[in-house]
Amino acid sequence: MSARDAILGRLGGSRPSGAIAREAATLAKDPERPLVPPGRVIPQFLGQLGLASVAATFERVRDWSAVPAAAAAYLDANALPRSLYLPPDPRLRTCDWNGFSLRETCAPDEPVAIARAVSAVAETGSLIFETGPAAPMLPNFLTLHHLVVVEARTIVAQLEDIPAHLRDVRAHYWVTGVSGTTDIEGQYVRGAHGPRFLHVLLVEDTPD
Repeated sequence: MSARDAILGRLGGSRPSGAIAREAATLAKDPERPLVPPGRVIPQFLGQLGLASVAATFERVRDWSAVPAAAAAYLDANALPRSLYLPPDPRLRTCDWNGFSLRETCAPDEPVAIARAVSAVAETGSLIFETGPAAPMLPNFLTLHHLVVVEARTIVAQLEDIPAHLRDVRAHYWVTGVSGTTDIEGQYVRGAHGPRFLHVLLVEDTPD
């Protein structure tokens, strides 16, 4: 018997048969989950966006037709030109962007980009994005100002509530707030690895 086998043999015999499985079953029997009442999903989500750890802003818009005006209001409030990268997302492309200068490609130092999140989580304030030809991932990390459109009806209460079809997609990613790091001399640096500003446009009224 090798030394490795001897050590593993002693470890295996240190607990009664099935003890670990029984203990694990007890721990997982009734896991704690933060309670988000059904009527508080949207307020909880918006509240999370305002936390210092998330550092996002938001505006509620009545429907998709109001998205360009809300984007314009954000740009004007931040003294930015009405110019942005627009991905080939069909839903975003159907909006009326008259008066904007739109870019088809995203520069490494892109000032403003807009994107659509397919869902969001009220518990954490996280936004969920799919990747694909109509939703390229890189612009969402290159831009300084990240504008994200999400429909209120797609927001779920907890992480576990994400619809099954989103769990099965080939690639998706989650964003919770602006980019930040404390790797540099222990000081918080905002925008070190991605957007410095995150502005969420919450679409209230959308068809099923």
